[in-house]
Amino acid sequence: MATTQPVPTIPQEQRGPAERLLELVLSSGAHLWHSRVGYERDGKWFPERGKPGREGRPRLQPGLFEPAATELYRNLLQIYVLNADLMAHFASYVLKETEWRDLKVACAALMLVQPLAGQPVRNSRGEVEFCEDDYRSIGEAMLLYYEQGSKRMMTPKAVLRVAQLLELPTIADLNRNLLGNLASKQPQLGRWKSAACQWLSIREQNPALLKGLVSAGFKETIKSIARKAGYKPESQRFFEVLGWPQKQSTAGHRTVGLGSLKLVKQERFDGLSEAAICERIVQERLKFNEVVGRLPKEIGLTPAIMAALLPSVSDRDLRRLTPTLEALGLLSDSEIHKRWEAAIQTATDQRALNIAKNVKSKALRDKLEAAADVAVQKAVAQATEDEDIRVMFLVDKSGSMEYAIEQSKEALSRILAGFAPEKLYVTSFDTTGTVLRLKAPTRAAVQQALGRISAGGGTIHSAGVRALHQSGVRIPSEAKLIVIVAGDEDGEDGREFADSLTECRYRVAAMALIVCVSLQPHVPPRRSLFQSIFGSAQQPFVQRRGSTVRDCATALRVPFAEVSVDQFEDPYQVPRVLKTILEAPAMAGAIRVAWVDKVMQTPLLQKPF
Repeated sequence: MATTQPVPTIPQEQRGPAERLLELVLSSGAHLWHSRVGYERDGKWFPERGKPGREGRPRLQPGLFEPAATELYRNLLQIYVLNADLMAHFASYVLKETEWRDLKVACAALMLVQPLAGQPVRNSRGEVEFCEDDYRSIGEAMLLYYEQGSKRMMTPKAVLRVAQLLELPTIADLNRNLLGNLASKQPQLGRWKSAACQWLSIREQNPALLKGLVSAGFKETIKSIARKAGYKPESQRFFEVLGWPQKQSTAGHRTVGLGSLKLVKQERFDGLSEAAICERIVQERLKFNEVVGRLPKEIGLTPAIMAALLPSVSDRDLRRLTPTLEALGLLSDSEIHKRWEAAIQTATDQRALNIAKNVKSKALRDKLEAAADVAVQKAVAQATEDEDIRVMFLVDKSGSMEYAIEQSKEALSRILAGFAPEKLYVTSFDTTGTVLRLKAPTRAAVQQALGRISAGGGTIHSAGVRALHQSGVRIPSEAKLIVIVAGDEDGEDGREFADSLTECRYRVAAMALIVCVSLQPHVPPRRSLFQSIFGSAQQPFVQRRGSTVRDCATALRVPFAEVSVDQFEDPYQVPRVLKTILEAPAMAGAIRVAWVDKVMQTPLLQKPF
């Protein structure tokens, strides 16, 4: 019989740092900065679509979304308070092993201000016996980390955003409590200013590096970093590269950059022909960001100008510019199309699914959707490169999923195409199980297989397991099996689910739940007939949720991870969630090494000098 009792979860205040960290990674998209106008709903950011103000809520201008930033920082701070060592290793892991840009900013901000700063510890005689750990140096190392060609080091925008995050009033209050400096009125920036000055000094001493950042469109960002950090350049060449005229301050303390600067101004291309503009682009090796704002209105961005700019466009930007390339007719050129297809293969997120909505050609949409598949395939490949991982997906299509089945299908269509068909087993279930066979490892094939699923019937997870076994699915003894359920856990007793896996000789290494919970109208006990029929718009909604999968994992004594289906709407979150789930059952000899243990094994970052 289906159960509708609340899930027996550990109270938030009783969760340890490891549980909190895993929950943060699986449930936080960590997307703090938005480049579009949006609005807030239930503490979340949503893009504004259609007519301005259509949503009936105040418009949020592009920039930092404070509620998400505060929530993420508070969660990181709680983990730090419970286990400072874990937080230090996690910050190092985030920088070197991931591309989670905004999460890197939040981790660096915390490490730069947290209280462990290498303070001397004295004995009763006042002698220094040893020094505390200096975890602030990890924050400095995050800002200063450099690896040529790497996408994982922090960009100029990220360096500036660390300070912007620390200056938020809500985060400044959290830090005052952490540092015990309640009387301070100014936000605590910790070692950000000194680290930012070092960051600027390195680039000033390497003019090619500084020029490259200016060409990439970071000129104003670098100026902002210099102002906020109070940076004093060694020579006026720094100001010349940035095209930044100087004048004496009111205090009269400036000594650099007051002479005749040889500023290189980026004048507009007014008066130049299309051919002359293209010639300038090629001769001066100008980049897209350097050109678009300088084009004459009567010419604009033409196919010839865009073609001249393509050698300077990164693969990521090339994917982003797909609608522009289509509108200009450039993708009909075989060489450009070949370059574009190569860029598709380098995708590391599923942002292409959003871009696909803005193109007209079905062939291009299909290619962009393929790029989303590539991103997931890479995440799966990285997580399983050292292990033979097999994945069993059980899709709940019972009656309790009536309000959530479509959301479940969309989430699965984003992730299933990442798995090798010979290592993936999918079944839907109610009181019976139906094996789903994918025709190809693509999003389209997944959608075709899931298309005929509709909600109805009871809920027996074991039915899905037995259907796979009866179809001949066997797991090699040396392989690790991960069971992932998409549903609301509203089913049989978890021990019965566990018994079915054992009876079928499926040795489970880890379990995960993609929570697809139906929001069903709650009918109060005393309601008039009129209210029952016409009052649906005012009815509160309740979540119908069981505990079958969690109880099954407990009975089998295997790692359990839970992620909300909403997380798969974030194009950056899909690969990271899958990678985290798949790394849970990795084995080292006879010792189980969970994902959190992998984080703890990450060497702490060291400053480059």
